Order: sequence, then C-alpha cells, then structure tokens
Amino acid sequence: MEHTAILENGRVVTVRSLRPEDINLSFSFFKALPPEDRKYLRRDVTRYSVVRRRIELMEQDRMQLLIALAGGEIVADGALELANHGWGDNIAEIRLIVARPWQRIGLGTLMAKELFMLAAERRVDRIVVRMMRPQKGAREIFRKLGFQDEFILPKHVRDQSGEWQDMVIMRCNLEDLWEEMEGLTSDQDWVLHR
Repeated sequence: MEHTAILENGRVVTVRSLRPEDINLSFSFFKALPPEDRKYLRRDVTRYSVVRRRIELMEQDRMQLLIALAGGEIVADGALELANHGWGDNIAEIRLIVARPWQRIGLGTLMAKELFMLAAERRVDRIVVRMMRPQKGAREIFRKLGFQDEFILPKHVRDQSGEWQDMVIMRCNLEDLWEEMEGLTSDQDWVLHR
C-alpha cells in the first residue's frame, strides 16, 4: 500500500506501510519529536530497542504500521494493533502521532482514516483508542471519525515524565461500516479515491 496525498495547505505526503529497512528513519522521527509530544506516548520511543520491537511485532502480523513521508523523512506514524486473543479477535487499537509542523493540516485525519481502512480490510468489528486526557487534538480527530468516549479512568496511567494522568478510552463500532463497504468495494470510484 502506497499512495500520495495532498493536504489542506497543498503540502504533499506519501502514505505507505512501514518497512523493516525504515527502522533508522522511524527512530529519527521519534527522537525528533519535542518532549511535550513524546510525554503522552505509551512507550519511550527514544530507545532504539522500542522502535525495533514495533517492527518485530509488524513482522509477526500483530501490528500494521503506516507512515507518512515528506522529503524523505517520516512526518507521521500510525499503528493498528490487533488484539489476536480469544474474545478480542475482532478488536484492534489505533495509535497515531504527527510531527508538530504537520499538525492541523489534515494529516492526522488522513492517517486515522487509512488506519480505519486497514481495520476494515482485517474485518475488525471494533476499534479502540486509548489516550491521556490532555491529548485533545487526537480526541477531536477520532470524534470526527465516529469514535465516542467510552470510559475515563482517573489517574490511571503515568506519562513519560512520571505524572499520573486520566486515561480516556474511545471506541468505534464498525458493523455499520461493513455494509457500506460491501457496496463500495465493487465501485471503481472507491478504488480510484483511496
């Protein structure tokens, strides 16, 4: 999967799956994020071993990773992590981070939609996103895509600086999307616009 997209301000990105050989690009992307953006990430991605582990999970088909590239550098990273266990077989979680100069121009929404479509292709029934309460921009992106707040767990997780934060769990049910996609997959316009 690889395609070019034009964002709201006319900037162009290439969206594609992360490849194992992209490990150094990926590490550079995460290292370049300002500390305040990394603060709410689940793992310390400034450690090379953490970035390498993500690629290992991708190679084991437990995670699908998408990147947006501009000028040979990663400007956004998205993950679709499949539960792959018993009662969670049809549940996936989405995670997304966009470099600060690329925020608020539609790239986060574009990446979220691409991850949404990967979930649809994998026949996922429900998608979950977990984030910390201060991540208001991310919550807004997912609300636009049909996610709703399901739970807020007060002081449930620690951010990268060690402070307790409320965790927000949002969920989207894809059952309605399946019916819509059944008609769209045979429509050539769908293929051309994706």
